[in-house]
Amino acid sequence: MLGPPASGKGTQAELLAEKAGLPSASTGAMLRQERHSGSALGIEAEKWTKEGKLFPDDLAMRVVEHWLNAGRWDGFLLDGFPRTLGQAVAFDQMLAARGIKDDLLVLQLDLSDEAIKARVADRLTCRDCGATYGASFHKLAESDPCPACGGTLERRGDDTSSALENRLAQYRDLTLPVCEYYENSGRLRRIDASLSRPVIHQAILDAAGVGVEAQ
Repeated sequence: MLGPPASGKGTQAELLAEKAGLPSASTGAMLRQERHSGSALGIEAEKWTKEGKLFPDDLAMRVVEHWLNAGRWDGFLLDGFPRTLGQAVAFDQMLAARGIKDDLLVLQLDLSDEAIKARVADRLTCRDCGATYGASFHKLAESDPCPACGGTLERRGDDTSSALENRLAQYRDLTLPVCEYYENSGRLRRIDASLSRPVIHQAILDAAGVGVEAQ
């Protein structure tokens, strides 16, 4: 599942994974697991994230491959990956080696820059589990306990206006070419992320061929 910052990827990925019965993770979640375990991958990745930089394609691929090898699932859902064209090409090669390249479906959540900025201004993130909430929608405030794990909610350090502009530029420069790559191969479905959560969720279920209705 791909999309710009604050497009609801994490929320919708979680809902889809639950309905479809699929394991789901973002590269951020994978890295948190690696850091908590003290693995060499986690230590290497943390050097990049501390500097606010995207880690190299090679490192991203090793993290994803380690996650896939640990589970050995028949199906899975990835949130926000691949992020670059190099990762997309390498991921196709990885899937081809597993015999599942042709089964890949990519969902792209589309949202305008104006809507993204409004959502980011209202966003709270758990410093422990990484869950994200809309302060107004969920009626939460900074330092409230996270509904998911009880951790502390806070404003992300990269949710400033200038940082958001940089992240949007990265998305346009790095990830939109990934969407075009998948669209050209007929594997991408576009979802309007400006609609209500239940409507977006139902559109995703329909696109993914999950035969249940959103609640």
